[in-house]
Amino acid sequence: MQRWNFGRSRKLGESRITGSRDQWRLAESFVRNRREFLMGGASLAILPFAAQIAPGLTRKNIAWDADPFAMGVASGDPSTDGFVLWTRLAPDPVHAEATSGLANLGGDTIEVGWEISEDPSMKTILKSGTARATAHLGYSVHVEVHGLRPNQWYWYRFHAGEALSPVGRTRTTPTVEQSVDQMRFAFASCQHYESGLYTAYEHMIGEELDLILHLGDYIYEGPVGKNKLRQHNSSEIVSLNDYRNRYGLYKSDSHLMAAHAYAPWLVVWDDHEFDNNCAGLISEELWVDPREFAIRRANAYQAYYENQPLRSSAIPNGPDMRLYRDVSYGNLASFAMLDTRQYRSDQPNGDRAHKLEGAVFHPKATLLGQAQESWLDAHLEDSTARWNVLGQQIMVGRVGRGAGEEKIFSMDQWAGYDAPRKRLLEQIKRLPVANTVILTGDIHSNWANELHVNFDRLEEAPVATEFVGTSISSGGNGYDHAKKEAELYSENPFVKYHNAERGYVSCTLTADTWKTYYRTVEYVDRPGAPLQTRAEFTVERGKPVLVS
Repeated sequence: MQRWNFGRSRKLGESRITGSRDQWRLAESFVRNRREFLMGGASLAILPFAAQIAPGLTRKNIAWDADPFAMGVASGDPSTDGFVLWTRLAPDPVHAEATSGLANLGGDTIEVGWEISEDPSMKTILKSGTARATAHLGYSVHVEVHGLRPNQWYWYRFHAGEALSPVGRTRTTPTVEQSVDQMRFAFASCQHYESGLYTAYEHMIGEELDLILHLGDYIYEGPVGKNKLRQHNSSEIVSLNDYRNRYGLYKSDSHLMAAHAYAPWLVVWDDHEFDNNCAGLISEELWVDPREFAIRRANAYQAYYENQPLRSSAIPNGPDMRLYRDVSYGNLASFAMLDTRQYRSDQPNGDRAHKLEGAVFHPKATLLGQAQESWLDAHLEDSTARWNVLGQQIMVGRVGRGAGEEKIFSMDQWAGYDAPRKRLLEQIKRLPVANTVILTGDIHSNWANELHVNFDRLEEAPVATEFVGTSISSGGNGYDHAKKEAELYSENPFVKYHNAERGYVSCTLTADTWKTYYRTVEYVDRPGAPLQTRAEFTVERGKPVLVS
């Protein structure tokens, strides 16, 4: 989401909670009561996976009135011997309440076949099997494939009854022992359906990519907007079916479907997959009952799992879902996908831009939560990859707007959480080789930053680099203002590039060099926008400096 909306603040009736003490008490109170809450009567309402094994019949031969694969296919979380294959049976994707029984099956399980081939024609089937699609999981299918050769491309498809899915392409990753000259991947975020077309994906699949990362705001939870290019399909989403239907709408986009079928994805959420500006289980609207908010989050998290190519380790437990994880690409790159929403303490000083003061420096503030932070520390210490890649949501670079004492910073980004930001960068600094690159989404604009442990002492060498990607469509038509931000660059000299057009970021890695390309489209309010490469940067392993 766009964070430079300086006039925005939280609401609490006629007033607003501004003191960090009240915010911390609210969060701590909920944490103390969570165990009692989950063990009480409300737990049955928020634990939709407790009864995911359907007792009904398993149907194998079904006559479909409409294409059950209308949401396409996808793959994700690749490993050296396999990956996750995904689809979801949805003849009417935007009306889950009407299709939850799927052709009046009364909630029976549907048998779905899957096949893997080494050629796109699927003439020779290398591996096959069946999976069960149940009403409890929205008739989604997650197949965790193993036993394949490393560092290979494969093609796959599904079938249910006589219906056949589109063919998707995916790949396994290299082993640590395999010599890999390079890898190519792209990352994207923020694809508000109403705000514009997904033209960037049309261009993305024109590149030779081994992997695609999505860094959050895959859907937006808001109601139908006014005078929009495309329209949402309901009021603000709250129930499980609401979230399912919204994913159905977004996944109906042909360019998004094509990108999912093109290469394996690594996905992680931000806030709009659940609710805008959420901080843990604290709502943007502070009068919301945390219990009601937890139920809503359980619905959002279940729908997220149902609609993404994720492993069973990500199956939610009520309002909790572990999404942070690592995926290696041989010894060339190790991707740590981080969750900066689920475990964070509340934004200090509200969630608008503010000066760096007060709760910004709270020593117990967290963005990752203690467990995830410890996991990341261990991951970085143990990594032997040539490049450590952190895929996450919010900008790490402490960018301020204005000058001198009037400078303000986004309280929703790492700038609003000084202690955890310094812990992260100090941990990166302690690594024996300066090889960490952070990838970021969220703010609907491109940035290239050199990262310092102490941004008040820029004479000290940077410890990492950060590439922030713009939105696919959120914010509507963007603009290139890279040459019109003299104050921004003078007040934030670690920022080496800024641009607010729409698009994605493409990266090419070798053992010693990282190259980043900012791909943009001039407009998203009509089809056909040509692709532009607005900027290129190179990072040498061991030298976290951006060279254009």
